[in-house]
Amino acid sequence: MRALVQRVTRGAVSVEDETVGEIERGLVILVGVTHTDTPEHAAFLAQKIANLRIFQDEAGKFNLSALDVNAEMLVVSQFTLYADARRGRRPDFMAAARPEIAAPLAESFARELEATGLRVARGQFQAKMLVEIWNDGPVTIWLDTAELIKA
Repeated sequence: MRALVQRVTRGAVSVEDETVGEIERGLVILVGVTHTDTPEHAAFLAQKIANLRIFQDEAGKFNLSALDVNAEMLVVSQFTLYADARRGRRPDFMAAARPEIAAPLAESFARELEATGLRVARGQFQAKMLVEIWNDGPVTIWLDTAELIKA
């Protein structure tokens, strides 16, 4: 699984002019699923993100996690995180899992985040979404379980 994590002051997802998910201070997480991902990958990634110290303490240092500050989460499934643009001008998405695999794993990831006690909003799987991200900092972190688990 891949996640692009952005610390935000606000985030929202709309589908056809209707807000389907919205948060205040917290993290917008764009999550992608590949063919070999499992529920264990989803659980690992959720714990990694919930405990990632990317919020500032009183001294302005990144010492606090989402759990420490009771951050809100907005999870948006995004197959394009598995784009392969090494050849030509049009990326291919062959590494992205098919919807019947990706949807349950993206939901498993969101549920694992909820299990930590954090409030989790969601985008709408396979919908054309308008995502508002008020990036705070800006702070943007790239995570890939293929790299994290073998490290």
